[in-house]
Amino acid sequence: MSYSRKMASKAAWHGASRLIIAACAGLGLSAAMAQQGANSQQASPPVGPDWTYYPQPTKAPKGAPNIILVLMDDVGFSASTSYGGPIPTPVFDSLAASGLRYTRFHTTAMCSPTRAALLTGRNHHAVGNASISNVSIDAPGYTSVMPDSAATLGRVLRDNGYDTSWFGKNHNIPDWETGPMGPFKRWPIGLGFDYFYGFNGAGADQFNPTIVENINPVRRDRTNDNYIFDRDMTDKMLGWLGAQQAQDPNKPFFLYVAPGAMHGPQQAPADWVAKFKGKFDMGWDKMRDQIFARQKAMGILPKDARMAPPLPGVPRWDSLPADQKALYAHMMEVAAAQLAFFDNQLGRVIERVGQDGELDNTLVIFINGDNGAALHNMYGSINAYSQFAGIKETPETLLPQKDKFGTEESFGNYPVGWGYALNTPYPWGKTVASQLGGLRVGMVVSWPDKIKDKGGIRTQFSHVIDIAPTIYDVVGITPPATVDGVAQQPIDGISMKYSFDAPKAPSQRREQYFEMLGSRGYYKDGWFAGTEVNWEPWGPNKTDPTKAGWELYNLNEDWSQTRNVAAQYPDKLAELKADFEAAAQKFHVYPLSADFFERLNYKYRPNALAPERTRTYYTSDIRYPAVTFPELNPNWTAEARVKLSGSAVSGPILTQGAKFAGYTLAMENGVPVFTYNPSGRAQERKVLRGTQALGAGDHVITAQIAPASEGLTISLLVDGKSQATASIPRVIKIVTGEAMIGHALIDDRTGPLNFPDTIEKVTITSY
Repeated sequence: MSYSRKMASKAAWHGASRLIIAACAGLGLSAAMAQQGANSQQASPPVGPDWTYYPQPTKAPKGAPNIILVLMDDVGFSASTSYGGPIPTPVFDSLAASGLRYTRFHTTAMCSPTRAALLTGRNHHAVGNASISNVSIDAPGYTSVMPDSAATLGRVLRDNGYDTSWFGKNHNIPDWETGPMGPFKRWPIGLGFDYFYGFNGAGADQFNPTIVENINPVRRDRTNDNYIFDRDMTDKMLGWLGAQQAQDPNKPFFLYVAPGAMHGPQQAPADWVAKFKGKFDMGWDKMRDQIFARQKAMGILPKDARMAPPLPGVPRWDSLPADQKALYAHMMEVAAAQLAFFDNQLGRVIERVGQDGELDNTLVIFINGDNGAALHNMYGSINAYSQFAGIKETPETLLPQKDKFGTEESFGNYPVGWGYALNTPYPWGKTVASQLGGLRVGMVVSWPDKIKDKGGIRTQFSHVIDIAPTIYDVVGITPPATVDGVAQQPIDGISMKYSFDAPKAPSQRREQYFEMLGSRGYYKDGWFAGTEVNWEPWGPNKTDPTKAGWELYNLNEDWSQTRNVAAQYPDKLAELKADFEAAAQKFHVYPLSADFFERLNYKYRPNALAPERTRTYYTSDIRYPAVTFPELNPNWTAEARVKLSGSAVSGPILTQGAKFAGYTLAMENGVPVFTYNPSGRAQERKVLRGTQALGAGDHVITAQIAPASEGLTISLLVDGKSQATASIPRVIKIVTGEAMIGHALIDDRTGPLNFPDTIEKVTITSY
């Protein structure tokens, strides 16, 4: 407030105080008492919006844009029509038409690392996220713990006057911090986001997601037969935007959107799948050719670009029998519908921002993938988690289930052939950090007020760590030197704002290292050195990454990484290898390991559970993620003490997992039932039933797994008496769904939701 305004305010207040004294005298109060009251008022005269004692609200820099940051999941470089792909994405296309398409933008080759780099502006090893959070180890670059010295975009923008929100996938919480007791410091609301609505983990069932709102579990509407998560998430985004605008339309917002598309499970509404019927009957080989031709015609690729050769081991489409072609084409129809449906839902958000008059000053950064398209399953999968039960899916097991794909009866992915085609023209794909198919994705930047080259193409080399400094540069803020008293580590990214108005400007990012599960690469001024791919990404990798040979590519002349010139330029290769070694030492890249499952089963990471052998649980609506609940093992007992009101009680007592892998202990019309479901396949499900309905009163119902002379035995007991037994070959590893006491599985919408009588307690003992 100006000096003259403050003086006028004080004069007005003194005048008012004289009126107060006169009024008090009229009420019979002494002048002294009245004057004392007036003096107390004069001690803190109001000074308008520039308060003296109220905390001053933080304001964003004048003219700061709203920010919408979209990060897709497992979408290949060439999936969308904006990049020559076969999947229509009109909203993405419209953003490209009003902004810029980047054709040399790169990620880390895997999801958690890319997300950590995106949110912090630092290299993924530098913030402890060398790989996905589930395979962390006790090494500086691999803990999965984003340090306090790397504040996120959400925190920095919130501290600079933004309202912040996060919708969709969060795969950056250390496993042992995902439980109902947190800690919540590394959950979105602890990382600077005012609101979170989404899921924790690698992927979510679109029909039956394990939703979290802030830190609270939410169950989907059981009565909505048309429910699907992307629509629900979009409804929540629109609600949040409406509240934000109503609260203060002059305050900018940061909306971070991270959908599950196209990560498994690939699912979509049936009417959207139907839109693509017959669209992929040409097969993956011809689809690659069609994409490649469109990319050149659109200027996405230079005219002299070559296409990487067919992927080793992938069958030629023409060699497949007709029934397999029909099956695989349908899998691609589902995947396409998933991406197209999300694009449609995002359109609702963009439309709302436009209706609010905010779109012209909204910076939209749309990253069309956290890595290249996935190469997980050679033949595709109906249940991506079946591998944890030791089951290998084949065309023979998948063909009878063709009509299930895309529905809530599926939890899978398309075959490798489609994933590779969606990485055209580049070699390989997700997890391979030495090949562009795993690293290079499409990215669009739209900002109608400021970007004048509408529909322009940018070829500057860039990386996901460049997004945060670009946003800071655009907003006009300097990243803080300290946050909560913690000195901040250097930001590794470089602002890309220079490229907005300079299509021919040289790349300011001249160098960048890459590493994922032992696969390594180094880029420098157009040259790229990387390790050979001597394993199959769709299978286990037991190779020693230090034994892999190095290749060299001149990307200035070989856009698509198709000609290895290591033999011609040994000195250049040696230079880039030395550069990688220096970066590896600086950013904590070592130790290397190629074995994903070895790290998944690493025994020494922190445990979400204290080491007690026996635990007691009580009925509640609390959900326990798999890593925060006692794991099934070959010598395990769950004992439930219940009080029944009659002989026809039905309801869940103990549940864990989902229809694709899990178990339940329940009552069905008074009869106790233990269901053991290792893979979602009917032939492997074991259902143990009590011999009769239980009467009213107290009972002890026990489910157990115990070693037997051959394999294992599961048993059901009531009040200490055996009811039923069965043999099983192995104990399942629960990796999806969650555990609850007295509540149904997350995807059970037909049976009782809650146990209607009393569960005094459930005691689980792991021997």
